[in-house]
Amino acid sequence: MLSIATIVEGHGEVQALPLLLRRIAREVEVDLSVEVPRPIRVKRDKVVKAGELERVVELAARKGGTEGCILILLDADDDCPRDLAPELLRRAREARPDREVRVVLAKAEYEAWFLAAAESIAGKRGISPSVTPPVDPESIQSPKAWLRRHMPSDQPYRESLDQAALSAVFDLEAARAAPSFDKLWRDVQALLEAGR
Repeated sequence: MLSIATIVEGHGEVQALPLLLRRIAREVEVDLSVEVPRPIRVKRDKVVKAGELERVVELAARKGGTEGCILILLDADDDCPRDLAPELLRRAREARPDREVRVVLAKAEYEAWFLAAAESIAGKRGISPSVTPPVDPESIQSPKAWLRRHMPSDQPYRESLDQAALSAVFDLEAARAAPSFDKLWRDVQALLEAGR
């Protein structure tokens, strides 16, 4: 069994990411059982600071066990994932060179992946049944606001309730059109293959 310890920033990801990782593992069809312990949640502005990332990576290494690996998932927000992710990965690997570590920055937010697969979530969680994906989902400044615009005003998008529910149903293949989701897919696949 492979344990993937995760570090996230939001309340929604605490519930959503383990579910999503297990879905990807099933799709990749690696003959390997996957355990995803409860994610470690740390505010983004705190986790990127020197010393804090290293502390949390150490905690994740302990949580994942001796053979576990580590996945860090943060929203890119206004940062360029190509600039920030390699620096975070370097620091995390220096903190625990004995572990497989991957860093994924969702551009701009995790919810952009839902936008890429919008047709698969149409009609779910109050989302308009006629919703279609934007041309470039990762260029949307606030994917959460985009979701709210396509939901009734009395039932707005709530990350802590809707993120896991949508993570359970959105079309993974369609979401791969979003480069940051495709990177997550490839990184999870690499972790699974390394864990065989």
